[in-house]
Amino acid sequence: QVRLVESGGGLVQAGGSMRLSCTTSGRTFTPYAMAWFRQAPGTEREFVATINWNGSMTLYSDSVKGRFTISRDNAKNTLYLQMDSLKPEDTAVYFCAADVHRSTRVADPDYWGQGTQVTVSS
Repeated sequence: QVRLVESGGGLVQAGGSMRLSCTTSGRTFTPYAMAWFRQAPGTEREFVATINWNGSMTLYSDSVKGRFTISRDNAKNTLYLQMDSLKPEDTAVYFCAADVHRSTRVADPDYWGQGTQVTVSS
């Protein structure tokens, strides 16, 4: 069992920055891939970024590439999402996810956090 808890959301102006964190507990954090997803009102949940077990490989959606950075600190059992040059269209609830069956990238999440709201004002 893996428990994921996001934090760091809030309100920011367009062009600003924000860092989200996702702390994990339960099953050992190290061996598996993690990811961030987001869901805006009235839309389906969409992929944002994923990272492999040791942080050496990352993958981003086209909409955030070059602006967002996913990283992890395995010693702290924590996943991060650094968001820069934020746009109003980045407004969404952001979720972290774990795929305990894969170490390279999240394909089919087994566990989800409860989500944290990010609102970008224009």
